[in-house]
Amino acid sequence: MVETRLPRNPKPQEWLAKDHSLQYIADYKPFNFVDGEGVRCSLYVSGCLFNCPGCYNKAAQNFHYGQPYTQDLEDKIIEDLSQSYVQGLTLLGGEPFLNTQVCLKLVKRVRKEFGHEKDIWSWSGYTWEELMKESSDKLELLHYLDILVDGRFLLAKKDLTLQFRGSSNQRIIDVPQSLQTGKVVIWDKLVH
Repeated sequence: MVETRLPRNPKPQEWLAKDHSLQYIADYKPFNFVDGEGVRCSLYVSGCLFNCPGCYNKAAQNFHYGQPYTQDLEDKIIEDLSQSYVQGLTLLGGEPFLNTQVCLKLVKRVRKEFGHEKDIWSWSGYTWEELMKESSDKLELLHYLDILVDGRFLLAKKDLTLQFRGSSNQRIIDVPQSLQTGKVVIWDKLVH
């Protein structure tokens, strides 16, 4: 049977990190090649409310999944990022924008330690347009990113040939350019 259920669609500021996040981490994967361009250190936060049918990381939808974010883990991520061959940090989940307490702490430290020498990518079920109407913590996190892969995973638009995305509705957005121009600017290295 084909899944016809759609992901949940929140109203602006309906879901707030302060109300949902337990500051848990589902996983941390250093030195991988799949979560964005180049060699990356990927932090998978716990908790997501979109409940996309076909989600590839269903366990991480639970805000209680995994273990609490710790200073030791943060220090390890910074140490791993300091390797010259690592291009940057990736935030995934779960939903990074429902875990802004963890994500903001980490991205601020990344910028303090490395400036823009390391890039920061994030996946989100939120679209760019939705984030523009969101809470101040979500907008603050967005401003630290270089790349946002936006939009809910839609099973009906699933396409495994897409670069860094699971469904064709999702976009790879150049965040600084988009913020500067006031409109969505697609990443200039997009293959298809």
